[in-house]
Amino acid sequence: MLFLFINKKDLDIQDFKNTIIKGEIPTGLHLSVEALWHDAKGDWAMAHSLIDHLDDRQSAHVHAYLHRKEGDIWNADYWYRRAGKQRPDITLEAEWEQLISLYL
Repeated sequence: MLFLFINKKDLDIQDFKNTIIKGEIPTGLHLSVEALWHDAKGDWAMAHSLIDHLDDRQSAHVHAYLHRKEGDIWNADYWYRRAGKQRPDITLEAEWEQLISLYL
């Protein structure tokens, strides 16, 4: 795996998506954003392993999304509550975009 050294302040959503296409994960990301990167690459297990042990609200929000994607709605709802959020009534793709917009 290649690592891309980018100043996080210079990284916008399109730049982030380009790193996914190139397979070059940026350094310095919050683990929840790194999890979303791995999720976008199709590695749900890696994404989940990065946040499974975290209990901050941001990580809980991403954790909820991952369980929603997995189809485990009961578990997803638990993590949405831990994040102080409600399960959104939008597509998974739209939720992923929303999470990146919030936390990148």
